[in-house]
Amino acid sequence: MPPKAKTLLIWLVVIFLIYAVVTSPDAASNIVTGIWEFIIGAFRGFGEFFSNLAS
Repeated sequence: MPPKAKTLLIWLVVIFLIYAVVTSPDAASNIVTGIWEFIIGAFRGFGEFFSNLAS
């Protein structure tokens, strides 16, 4: 991907995220909470896997 296209895409995503937070903060917080819970669950799963692997 050309550097200018990558920069443009990043800016478009950032602008969209700001727009989403400003227009609907409740929905945006629910999305962030869901993503955070998914990440935490993934790390817990990896931890359990390696714990069971070591046992």
